[in-house]
Amino acid sequence: MSTAAQFRVDARDVWKAFGDNEVLKGVSFTVAQGSVTTIIGPSGSGKTTLLRALNALDRPDRGRIKVGDVELDFADRIAADRLRRYRAQSGMVFQSHNLFPHKTVLENVTEGPLIVQKRPRAEVEDEAAELLRQVGLADKRDQYPYQLSGGQQQRVGIARALALRPKVVLFDEPTSALDPELVGEVLSVIKDLAVQGWTLVVVTHEIQFARQVSDQVLFTDRGVILEQGSPAEVIGNPKEERTRQFLERILNPL
Repeated sequence: MSTAAQFRVDARDVWKAFGDNEVLKGVSFTVAQGSVTTIIGPSGSGKTTLLRALNALDRPDRGRIKVGDVELDFADRIAADRLRRYRAQSGMVFQSHNLFPHKTVLENVTEGPLIVQKRPRAEVEDEAAELLRQVGLADKRDQYPYQLSGGQQQRVGIARALALRPKVVLFDEPTSALDPELVGEVLSVIKDLAVQGWTLVVVTHEIQFARQVSDQVLFTDRGVILEQGSPAEVIGNPKEERTRQFLERILNPL
């Protein structure tokens, strides 16, 4: 884990509403290059919307976000080509894998670099093979998603995100759709990426994982970041009563 001062993500005063429901209320935070930020909090607290705002899948109503080398002011009209450049800065790993069922594992991983980035096939396939080795699936390259376990499908999703060479990798509760016995294999891959120096932002309900891997933890509640700091601060010694209540309920269930 890195303490690099160069920021990969810089969000300032980000607001987002769905109808009358204000989901994000003036959120600001930074993510340093090569660091791991985890976002925790109760259901409906704005965690996933915050993550999706970083990729503009849910476009904020106002506020500024810089990801990698591209900054957007969401109060302004944003040109389509600039939005594409912004989205290209990050790779997204979803809860439900979202793999193409009719394509092999290798084809799923190479689709983005070949079609979107128009990179040479030989180069892309070599990189994809290496990524599949890194996530422990080198022997599955010619299989189809239906032939894989949920944990294996999620690891293909991680390799697919990395294949785009993003500046930041965003994970939206990557283990929430998995059977309990498959959770560990996916978290292990994410831990390996952290050690390798990837910049990661992870929405998770796995508190022990957040404690082990994070440089920074954000605790969200009712659309605001109520508390942020190191795992020792936010998880080990929270300042806010709301944070303490949440952690007590998660770590010491009845």
